[in-house]
Amino acid sequence: MLLDKITKENDIKKIVPEKYEALAAEIRAFLMEKISCTGGHLASNLGAVELTMALHLALNLPNDKIVWDVGHQAYTHKLLTGRRTGFDSLRSYGGMSGFPKRRESACDSFDVGHSSTSISAGLGLAQSAVLAGENRFVAAVIGDGALTGGLALEALNNVSTHKGPFLIVLNDNKMSIAKNVGGISAYLSNIRGSVAYNELKDGVEQKLKKIPKIGEVLVKQVRQTKYGLKKMIVPGMLFENMGITYLGPIDGHNTEAMARIFAEAKKLDHPVIVHVITQKGKGYVPAEKQPSKFHGVGPFDMATGTATKEKKDLTYTEVFSEACYQQGLKHPEVVAITAAMPDGTGLMKFAKAFPQRFFDVGIAEEHAVTFGAGLAAGGRKPIVAIYSSFLQRAYDQMIHDVCIQNLPVVFAIDRAGLVGEDGETHQGIMDLSYLRTIANMNVFAPKNGKELEKALEFAVDFAGPLAIRYPRGNVSHCFEAHDEEIRLGKAEVLYRGKDIALLAVGTMVETGEEVRKKLEEAGYHATLVNMRFVKPFDEELLEELAQTHKYFITMEENILNGGFGEGVLRFTNTENLPVNVYNVAIPNMFVEQGAIPILKKDLGIDADSITKKILEFVTK
Repeated sequence: MLLDKITKENDIKKIVPEKYEALAAEIRAFLMEKISCTGGHLASNLGAVELTMALHLALNLPNDKIVWDVGHQAYTHKLLTGRRTGFDSLRSYGGMSGFPKRRESACDSFDVGHSSTSISAGLGLAQSAVLAGENRFVAAVIGDGALTGGLALEALNNVSTHKGPFLIVLNDNKMSIAKNVGGISAYLSNIRGSVAYNELKDGVEQKLKKIPKIGEVLVKQVRQTKYGLKKMIVPGMLFENMGITYLGPIDGHNTEAMARIFAEAKKLDHPVIVHVITQKGKGYVPAEKQPSKFHGVGPFDMATGTATKEKKDLTYTEVFSEACYQQGLKHPEVVAITAAMPDGTGLMKFAKAFPQRFFDVGIAEEHAVTFGAGLAAGGRKPIVAIYSSFLQRAYDQMIHDVCIQNLPVVFAIDRAGLVGEDGETHQGIMDLSYLRTIANMNVFAPKNGKELEKALEFAVDFAGPLAIRYPRGNVSHCFEAHDEEIRLGKAEVLYRGKDIALLAVGTMVETGEEVRKKLEEAGYHATLVNMRFVKPFDEELLEELAQTHKYFITMEENILNGGFGEGVLRFTNTENLPVNVYNVAIPNMFVEQGAIPILKKDLGIDADSITKKILEFVTK
């Protein structure tokens, strides 16, 4: 196998061009085999095989740097830098990350996970090399979807000021653009990308300038003619007008052609953007037909593409999907907004039923929130559905554009709490902390799927900002018989005991019931409360419980700093309530990838760990 010859970075240069196609096929076969067992990001990686090979052929790693946008397309990069054996533990606890990680390899130049960051980070690395006088070339790879992000556009605006080489690779995998690949585009790319062409252009202009009286006029006319022709036949004038040389579009599955253009770009003394057309999911028919479905997958059967693990229940996302659709039926003023994730957030059913009231704004969370604020100011009732870790990007917009005006925007926060195998960049463990800091923001965490439905109904009728945070995965059915009416800031007592009160938030209600039973075995009869609202929380109930309980145990799947537990601790101290408070929460740290049960045990927020901590606390 050709892959056997690649054990470290730059080994790909030992492969002769005639074998590039065969190597690409081996890489795809390897990725499909491994991801079918471990799960992971499939379609994006299958589409970026030749692109990655070309970069590795043209660059000298780790001296030269590649910055991957998002990073879920970097599996081939990991494979070509000697991490082949790591794929057996891909995305597992203590194993190889599914994203670039500097701690893993010197060839991973920047940790990534969220979109639209590569140009900014790459430009920083390139500028650092210039300042240090280092001979280092930097390439930033960004997808066409990620280019919709505001950060990417801000970075492009700044790139033109860079004095030195810098390569931006625009990985365009939209099928509708494939027809733009052709002989003329390839011809223009090769001519304009060559050093010879640039030297020729500069030489001609210098000679024209020397012609007495009319030299400058001729140069001006030549330039005007050149730019006029570009506007007619070159699709990259947006970049050209920003001061970035544009090359393309070119075939993103022609390794040799891309490697040649990337090598030429290294020789230029200014920023270059190379536009390549790729096919997401290339080489695996199910992924080619349904690239969104195979973007991120669990273990699957390679022959059929079907999941090997049967889904046992509805997920929270599916419950939200149906609930959002029902609210759309009842309320014509309800609109729904997503940031490039209509499937992931469960909004497709709403989108199909109410296409005029559904808005996918692209990878632009900040815009999604302020756009929602504008809709609310105009009399609509926006439901903004965004993953917890991605909503962090719109913190200022939530403050400035929604909450200062107290606008009735509903935030449907999916993937709240521990997410699992995607690791640090995707764990939704900070939302309670950052949402609690915002005046006028109200925060609800349902204990099960049924309560999620009722929470959305409450939120649509509510007159101010309200965030509903719910986890990834199958719904809980705990305490479905408890179905009290939702009232702002009011909790729900699920079990009345004494001495110890378990104050649980969202997913921790089910864990709290396990803890309650374990405490009962130890001789303690604890009260269990579903807090429901994290902000405002039920202060009246806490004052009541403080008369009959010595200990408050707060439980949340969120970091400790700034979370629900710290809010309760502050309240009990301020009001001088006669209770001892113990906060169960995630330590203030970034949590690596791994199965959620393993992470909970490691973090000390599983039922056994919590019970042990409580018994130690109450017997001091």
